[in-house]
Amino acid sequence: MTISEQIKVLCVRCSISEAELARRLGKSPQSFNSKMKRESFTVNDLEKIAEVLGVEFSRKFILADGEKV
Repeated sequence: MTISEQIKVLCVRCSISEAELARRLGKSPQSFNSKMKRESFTVNDLEKIAEVLGVEFSRKFILADGEKV
């Protein structure tokens, strides 16, 4: 699942439109839609989305031995 697909699912599960999410992030719906199409989200963007939606965002690499980086 792409990050844009994940954001769409989050919007549905959190009962918020993508346009409203964009506005809460301080962006226009048009610019947010462009980011969705380009899949051009930074980790900082994803952390802000999580904050706005009141969900947890966790990023990590997990090595074969279970070590998290």
